[in-house]
Amino acid sequence: MVFSSIVFLFIFLPLVILLYYAFPKSLQNGLLLLFSLFFYAWGEGQYVFLMLFSIALNFLFGLSLAAVRENHRRLLLVSGIVLNLLPLLFYKYAGFILENLQRLWGDAIPLPFGMVNMHLPAGISFFTFQSLSYLIDVYRRTTLPQGNIVHLGLYIALFPQLIAGPIVRYHDVAQQILKRYVHIEMFAEGIERFIWGLSKKVLIANPLGKMADIIFSQPVENLSSPVAWLGISSYTLQIYFDFSGYSDMAIGLGKMFGFTFLENFNYPYVSRTLREFWTRWHISLSTWFRDYLYIPLGGNRGSAARTAFNLITVFFLCGLWHGASWNFVIWGLFHGTFLLLERGRFGRFLKNLPQPLLHIYVLLVVMVAWVFFRAETVSQALVFLQKMFDFSLQNRLSPDVLTHLTSHFFVVFVLAVVFSLPVRQALAKIAKTGFPVGSGYAQGRVVAPLAQGLTIGMYFTILLLVTMNLATGSYNPFIYFRF
Repeated sequence: MVFSSIVFLFIFLPLVILLYYAFPKSLQNGLLLLFSLFFYAWGEGQYVFLMLFSIALNFLFGLSLAAVRENHRRLLLVSGIVLNLLPLLFYKYAGFILENLQRLWGDAIPLPFGMVNMHLPAGISFFTFQSLSYLIDVYRRTTLPQGNIVHLGLYIALFPQLIAGPIVRYHDVAQQILKRYVHIEMFAEGIERFIWGLSKKVLIANPLGKMADIIFSQPVENLSSPVAWLGISSYTLQIYFDFSGYSDMAIGLGKMFGFTFLENFNYPYVSRTLREFWTRWHISLSTWFRDYLYIPLGGNRGSAARTAFNLITVFFLCGLWHGASWNFVIWGLFHGTFLLLERGRFGRFLKNLPQPLLHIYVLLVVMVAWVFFRAETVSQALVFLQKMFDFSLQNRLSPDVLTHLTSHFFVVFVLAVVFSLPVRQALAKIAKTGFPVGSGYAQGRVVAPLAQGLTIGMYFTILLLVTMNLATGSYNPFIYFRF
């Protein structure tokens, strides 16, 4: 089950909200946990037992870390980390590892039937990282172990952020799990945020994704430079609106049930350096790697060579986290290399450039990296890049591309560019304070209700458009199955 589905929007979510507020507060966590497990089982079936295993495992290890002697705690932590990672390694990386070993040693390494194309349980990367952060924080004594398995289960399995993040730290929601209060303004804010994220996913990301899929499915040798740029531009916008849209929906759903999740995206395409980009893109993941890997490795406290090793290691694993493919590894190393360059002379050179050139630099690096992220193979990515920068070819458009170059697509593309900028922040401010008409405060107060009324009408219109779009069974991919 995904958020952008009729079943979720008009059956599952209303039923959960109705029962949640009908139940006494003492039973609300248990109810949310049951619905979260049902939500996961709906799409993943028997893999819900993997979720239950994760909950039980981390409950026992969390309590044990607080109970054992000091000299045994490190061994216990390592054991807990290994046991958490084993399912992830098996389902996500076993086939990749065996496939590469077979390339090196041939038939000496057998490939068990179905190992390469093994089903990847949805959200396994996200809930594994959440579980690891819980154990590590308990080990560091920055949070107390949870003694109620229902409460810990709710942290690991809570359906708003279970499938696609953001990656929530236990200490950020520990008190909210125990006690939370939802006032009408918070609930309304959650609805608005959810609808906004839903519109980003369905009305913007999906049409762009369809164009990207069409272009990337073409024989890459036949692509012209403009078509290649159209393909990667569409994907660049798609992945932002898809990822950030799901994060908005998760944050909005959290507010409906009294949870406050931290922001996960902050307009990354306005960045002027790659370092700034990674403070704005998938913030929960980048900070997770910083706090639980980069800093423990030594961060930037050692020599320049050690810092380079730490940074490259982090982005190698960051790429691998996204998928068991050399494309993802190259994507991660590409970003890590530019982050490393920005720490040296290249970074000092960038400081002297005009801001428009800095924005162009970041977008160019990010889009080149996205080619590896989107392409199915390294060879396809390399040829695609060649086509992007080979301006000598004649402009050739396949019938499929021409068919989808409609006025609707161009409107969506322009809206995507506009709303990748902090436009919504300005609109939200206007809705709260009113239009800056005249100089008197009284005038602003008169205009503000009109702006708020227009905002409510806009969200109803958006929800109607989304519903019509989903009812027609239009293109609605779930890209997180790759991650």
